[in-house]
Amino acid sequence: MIKRISTWWIFLFAFFLYTEPACSQEPSVLKKNPEWKITPDKKEVKTGDEVEITFTSEIEKNWYMYSNDFDPNLGPIAASITFTKHPSFSLVGKLKSVGAKKHYEDIWKGDVSIFTGKAVFKQKIKILTANPVIKGSMEFQECNTVTGVCMPPFDPDFEVKGITVIGSQSTVNNQQSTANENQTVVSGQSVIGKIDSVSKTKSDTSTHQLINSPTHQSASGISGGNETSLWGFIIFALLGGLVAVITPCVFPMLPMTVTFFTKKSESRSEALKRAFTFGSSIVVIFTLIGIVFAFFGLGPDFGNWLSTHWVPNVLFFIIFIVFAASFLGMFEIVLPNSFVNKIDKQSNMQNFLGVFFMAFTLVLVSFSCTGPIVGSLLIEAVGGNFLKPLIGMFAFGFGLALPFTLFAVFPNWLQGLPKSGGWLNSVKVVLGFLELAFAFKFLSIPDQTYHWHLLDREVYIALWIVIFSLLGMYLIGKIKFHHDSDMPFIGVPRLGLAIITFAFVIYLIPGMFGAPLKALSGYMPPQETLDFDLFSNRQQTSSNKPQTDLGDVKYKNLFHLPHNLEGFFDYKQALAYSKKVNKPIFIDFTGHGCVNCREMEANVWSDPQVLKRLQSDFVVVAIYVDDKTELPENEWYTSIHDGKVKKSIGKQNADLQISKYNTAAQPYYVLIDGDENVLAQPKAYDREVQHFVDFLEAGKKAFYEKHPKPNS
Repeated sequence: MIKRISTWWIFLFAFFLYTEPACSQEPSVLKKNPEWKITPDKKEVKTGDEVEITFTSEIEKNWYMYSNDFDPNLGPIAASITFTKHPSFSLVGKLKSVGAKKHYEDIWKGDVSIFTGKAVFKQKIKILTANPVIKGSMEFQECNTVTGVCMPPFDPDFEVKGITVIGSQSTVNNQQSTANENQTVVSGQSVIGKIDSVSKTKSDTSTHQLINSPTHQSASGISGGNETSLWGFIIFALLGGLVAVITPCVFPMLPMTVTFFTKKSESRSEALKRAFTFGSSIVVIFTLIGIVFAFFGLGPDFGNWLSTHWVPNVLFFIIFIVFAASFLGMFEIVLPNSFVNKIDKQSNMQNFLGVFFMAFTLVLVSFSCTGPIVGSLLIEAVGGNFLKPLIGMFAFGFGLALPFTLFAVFPNWLQGLPKSGGWLNSVKVVLGFLELAFAFKFLSIPDQTYHWHLLDREVYIALWIVIFSLLGMYLIGKIKFHHDSDMPFIGVPRLGLAIITFAFVIYLIPGMFGAPLKALSGYMPPQETLDFDLFSNRQQTSSNKPQTDLGDVKYKNLFHLPHNLEGFFDYKQALAYSKKVNKPIFIDFTGHGCVNCREMEANVWSDPQVLKRLQSDFVVVAIYVDDKTELPENEWYTSIHDGKVKKSIGKQNADLQISKYNTAAQPYYVLIDGDENVLAQPKAYDREVQHFVDFLEAGKKAFYEKHPKPNS
């Protein structure tokens, strides 16, 4: 940034110093900034192919550009093109200039090389993976042959586009070390369709955003769960808004508000306009809250810290406990009365702005009921995903506003509404029990990543059994809080909820003894944390899986594979063992706090077709990207990807995934051989068992084509 600011100051100084009167025959500045045309010699390539990139720029009359093939210490700024390091390609040879002319310059006391009329550079690269990301920056200088004035150096960023990789990725040779060694600053590197001197986003930042972009993953043909989970969150937020309507703070205001619209409006059309304005205002208010949190939580690094570090998760645990206590009647979370009254006064205005403040007043006075729901949604949404808080708050506001708008459009529906009463408080209590249960999910994540062993699976399940048993007893009237109304009998709907709750408790009980509880796999601690696992012991006894001698498995005291699978937790150790036994490697990029990872293990890995193949045909290695265990100082290293020192197991594993496979999402499954050749298109979250079987079979077939069995 300092360099770019300095360049612009130099440019302005040169402009005012050297600009001549209008009658001058030759201007001292370029008519327009140089433009570059970037052309690969091949549009369609296969992995391993070489491509020659040509950079061409037209040079204005009476101007020339310094080339790159002379001593850079001589004086003039030699052209340079710097390619951003990326595992999808490597440089082949050095940058070459085409058509540059050398001559001796007295002022520099040496030979320089310049372009006139046209500048041409060529650079060969080798494509290593599909969807190559070829970016970088240029630096060059142009001078005037008449006045002798030189423009300040141009330093635009660039990107090479138009290269399509065809063919199966089973032929990919993932030459990471070669790429890292070759991707150094080369005199004269880079690419872009149109280049100007205005500063663009730094290539490192662009690469980082690309790596974590769901769009990029989709373009790579990776099946992921991001879209599914986002839609699930939207539905959850919408239901949250609808549930908020039937809380004691909001429900009594429903008939009052609708009646106000119908009686205070001069016509039916005006009443409808006010109603739609009221509903839209509620949506806008909550969306604005989402925008604030979207900017607050932007960034994958922050999202990773938020989802795995003990500080935010323990804080969220405490917040959920406070929300639960509020819903259970211990106290109310309210906003200052002075602020609420000030907003309420604005709602008396006889125009649509008054309707907006009326909606604002509803949002404020209902905060004691909606606050915990909104807070829970924002905690789930914030961190790493810009759209999630924004869309979540929009959906919540829409759900809250929808009944107000519909009842205003159809006021006769008000006659069918139940009367306010004790049932509204029961809704709050039920929400309180649910908040209490989900609070332990946040405490469970750091418990796993830091290996505290406070909430192992049986403890977690026991807490849920107690909480939902108490909820069931509350629903049938066996437990009563001080603010509950007398209940001489229970209705059929309440009885139905009680039956569902007790059935859920019965479903949980076998989990204490090892039942996988597949429906809840994403929200439970791993099966391996159970002290008394009858299910896995029985499975192990009846299994015919081959027994293997893996030797001294690194980190086996920290991590465990599901379903009694045998494997590794260190990448290099898996590579070595693969060469020893001549088997392909199944890499599982996973995390302690990864909900989708647990669902895949419980619902896909457990299938006999998948489990048999993982047991017999592959060297399995689980790479935990969020583990906080710090390594000895002699094992630390500085990442080529982001320049940061990687001190923990999780940080090093996450860096491995990003630098080698260009993604930061989990779960992420890669099939390779001992030489790190990718054998099949990597796969992410996909609960279709047959898809996973096909994935494993494709990788196994590609492996034995390259590495035949000794007896074949």
